[in-house]
Amino acid sequence: MTSNSSPAGSQFLSLHLLETLVAVLPVRDENGAPKSIVYGGTERHMITSQARRRAERIHSRDRANSGRGALAGRASGIRTREWALLTARALTSDHGWETDEAVRTARAVIEATGLKFGDPAKKTIANLTRVLLFAPADAGTRIAAHIDEQAETIRSWAEMYLAAQTAAAAKGKKAARKSTVQEDADEGAVESAKLPAMPAKTRAAVLTALAPRDAIDIALYGRFLAEIADSPNVDGAVQSSHAFTVHEAEQVDDFYAAADDAKLDRKKNALDFLDAADDSGAGMTGYQSLITGTFYRHAVLDRLRLRRNLQAAGMTEQEAEETSVAAEAEFVTAFVEAFPEAKKNSTASTGSLPALVLAFEGERPYNYAAAFQAPIDESPVDKDGEGPAGPAAVRRLLKHHAFVSRRRPDIKSGRVLTYDPQIDELLDTLKDTGATPVTRAEELTA
Repeated sequence: MTSNSSPAGSQFLSLHLLETLVAVLPVRDENGAPKSIVYGGTERHMITSQARRRAERIHSRDRANSGRGALAGRASGIRTREWALLTARALTSDHGWETDEAVRTARAVIEATGLKFGDPAKKTIANLTRVLLFAPADAGTRIAAHIDEQAETIRSWAEMYLAAQTAAAAKGKKAARKSTVQEDADEGAVESAKLPAMPAKTRAAVLTALAPRDAIDIALYGRFLAEIADSPNVDGAVQSSHAFTVHEAEQVDDFYAAADDAKLDRKKNALDFLDAADDSGAGMTGYQSLITGTFYRHAVLDRLRLRRNLQAAGMTEQEAEETSVAAEAEFVTAFVEAFPEAKKNSTASTGSLPALVLAFEGERPYNYAAAFQAPIDESPVDKDGEGPAGPAAVRRLLKHHAFVSRRRPDIKSGRVLTYDPQIDELLDTLKDTGATPVTRAEELTA
């Protein structure tokens, strides 16, 4: 299968979803407030695509690792700054290395490959890469296996590398007496120092371990790694939009008071003589912002890009085809079921199910956000409103789809799924929606 090969059906699978959320906070800004956008002249609540994509990726990975779903048992990736620590852990647990040496060696090997690490003087970040790296979950184990296999050579090289680093850092500190920025001086000295080159065989092994290989979620969501020029970047096969409310946003600042159990137990058992001087009121008080609304969100799967990514990672034509079909089924399931986990215990947000999911194929992506440019007016219908946002949004979305479908011959017949009995009844009353009802998420893919 060449890079020009394509799936049997249309290239793009478009997914559109409406969901109603009540008193939740799945994503926040730097001040802990809900995120929002202005659209159609009104402010809307927003759930970022980054939060959604991570929730979908982790949902699929957890299912695969537990032997469930279309990707059961298949490889996935991890996005982390802790690759040196993961490699060191494998060296100690699988190969019997001493912890300190394992960490030093793992960091040296990964750093010499091209990744920058945090300030060695700061213990919390010294062994963390400066950027998140999305790589196959077993990359640390593979790097550790190579290090142990080439232990004699790598130990000798690492000793020279670390000694050269230490000497360069000392030289940098001396030069920093004439500089106002210590860290920049240290880094500049180390980068300009002639550090011993890492053995070519080891560098190749690290690059192979960090390459996308058979990690399905990297093929789906892509990755960008500028630090190592010869480690392949991946243009993801999934496009995701930010979710936004189909109506004007209304934020609630919820005042909460947390009780002090010990204090209340004393009062309950009449142990007032133990009361402290300031023993009145709640143990802690504060505010948390909560949002409520019906959200529209959208995602697209590029089937051709997915197959190309898998083949570029080393799969054969047949392997890429079979894996792509499984990945599409699992992606659709995650799009329907996954939810960001912020405040999940205090709001039970992860139990939400969509009011409607619309899926269809086409020769290009189709985003239906324009259907909600004019915010839904939830006033009663007899007062010139559209009624509750959920049913009103369903009517708008399906009307928009039917209208576009009549003008775009590449759009194939859509499929709709609902988990809301009221919406199910509504679908029975609508005509010419351009979509056929289904009862399971798996049926949303052609």
